[in-house]
Amino acid sequence: MLDNPKTPITSVKKLKVQFETKDGTVTGVEDVSFEIFPGETVCVVGESGSGKSVSSLSLMRLVEFGGGVISDGQLIFDRKQGGAINLRETDQKEMSNIRGNEIGMIFQEPMTALNPVLTVERQLTEGLRFHKKLSKSAAREKAVEILKQVRLPEPEKRLKQYPHELSGGMRQRLVIAMAMACEPRLLIADEPTTALDVTIQAEILALMDRLKRETGTAVMFITHDMAVVAQMADRVVVMYRGNKVEEGKVEEIFENPKHDYTKALLAAVPKLGEMKGKKYPEPMRLLGTENDKIIPIKDSDEPILRVSNLTARFPVKGGLFRRTIAQVHAVEDISFTINKGQTLSLVGESGCGKSTAGRALIRLVEPIAGKVNLDGKEILDLSPKSMQEVRLNIQMIFQDPFASLNPQMPLFDQVAEPLRNYKTLVSEDINKRIEMLFDRVELPRTFMRRFPHELSGGQRQRVAIARALALNPKLIIADEAVSALDVSVQAQVLNLMMELQSELGLSFLFISHDMAVVERVSHRVGVMYLGRIVEIGSRTSVFENPQHEYTKALLKAVPIADPRMRKDEKDLNFKPIPSPIHPNGYSPEPSEYREVSKDHFVLITDSGY
Repeated sequence: MLDNPKTPITSVKKLKVQFETKDGTVTGVEDVSFEIFPGETVCVVGESGSGKSVSSLSLMRLVEFGGGVISDGQLIFDRKQGGAINLRETDQKEMSNIRGNEIGMIFQEPMTALNPVLTVERQLTEGLRFHKKLSKSAAREKAVEILKQVRLPEPEKRLKQYPHELSGGMRQRLVIAMAMACEPRLLIADEPTTALDVTIQAEILALMDRLKRETGTAVMFITHDMAVVAQMADRVVVMYRGNKVEEGKVEEIFENPKHDYTKALLAAVPKLGEMKGKKYPEPMRLLGTENDKIIPIKDSDEPILRVSNLTARFPVKGGLFRRTIAQVHAVEDISFTINKGQTLSLVGESGCGKSTAGRALIRLVEPIAGKVNLDGKEILDLSPKSMQEVRLNIQMIFQDPFASLNPQMPLFDQVAEPLRNYKTLVSEDINKRIEMLFDRVELPRTFMRRFPHELSGGQRQRVAIARALALNPKLIIADEAVSALDVSVQAQVLNLMMELQSELGLSFLFISHDMAVVERVSHRVGVMYLGRIVEIGSRTSVFENPQHEYTKALLKAVPIADPRMRKDEKDLNFKPIPSPIHPNGYSPEPSEYREVSKDHFVLITDSGY
């Protein structure tokens, strides 16, 4: 019997959650109320620190294990058998019966949600045996059935594996399978697709939507990605600094937002297709900068970097004597040119070789073949001392600013370090230069005395950009530099990079898997698959006239921030990516291209797609 759709499964009423810190009491959530009905998906959106995850952890009563206290409000949950209860007053023993059985949760990071020392079978059958009192063999049968539901290939084989043997997308499917195993009445999904590639994300969103329709489960979906909201939501709750600022049907929120914060959030979202017909990249129109003249960022015809037949491989060791038994063909025979003042974006999924290609250019990874010519100098032939000089002109911004900054050094010293190492300026000038750089990346000068842990993710990434700019490089390699940032911070950082490009004539190699961002910032685009560039050309030709099947699949998978343009599961037909590992002695064919039109080339060598 299906639930009455007029009776909410969950009602959150005037929720208030507080945390005790060294600096006193901090309110994480203040006076938040919303309802979730059977078979409905409610998306809770907002940026880091808005209180989205705290609200979900309160419903599971897990917030108490993280130092939080639910100081006010009611958490009404309709158990069907036994009627409605207030979860805030339920004891932890009863909560352990509800968690996993009646309320399932998909956590943001699947690797931390899974136990690395237990097999998939043990982790998947544990809840079934505890809550549903199934026998070992019955739980195993049910586990295979659930893995088939989430479309994990070879489910019987997967049961014997450990989490580290699965890819990121497979692990996330497993976490969804675990959350859905006991057929919960409410499923809480906390940023379940943030770290996934666009094709895997599209499949998982479609999968969750199908499972919801088939089982009548209510879904609370937490995200900061407005395109995902448009794809998934029936209703939207917008949170800002611990408060609910707006709630409504998904179409109303997207087409007629009322609150200034909702408007700013939607304005900052790059939408695939909005650059159609435009030859050059343009900064985004952010709220509050409406009257600013948006100037297209033009490039030149003068090459700064020429890459020819670049190849990088990693050895796979095995056997008793740890001999090299195979090779990972990470980058296979790629060639491209970047002109002065130009952005070339390399796009593709995890494992396609785009980050390795970026690292190989500055010899953080040593290529085994090819040529890299930067402003007339052949980089791969240089000695370490000469390479040091070249790095004056080529700098890198890494994906994770927290990992690339020293936690024990003040930010002033970190940005000044390249200047001191290269002795390009005297002390007094260094101070002026650092102040200017902090002004340029729009950080207060008081931040120069701070340490990385005292900044937000977006602020840390700005410090990383300031450090990359310190030596006035000609080319910057930005490796997923904005992928972990909230949407409004991402828009500000992208605009900053484009402004600097326009003013200083910088060139960028922009590495990303976010097609909407790539469309916004690029002059030229190279699509990578299995270590090769399968299509390369001007942004307009690749996005508006894609030729390779993989490029088409990638563009089809991108969620669009418009609830009237949702993807259907039957449209998403992706082939599994073959392994890039080949035995010793394997000799791949060279990359050959067909010219589609001026500056638009597509691979004709078989890439396996």
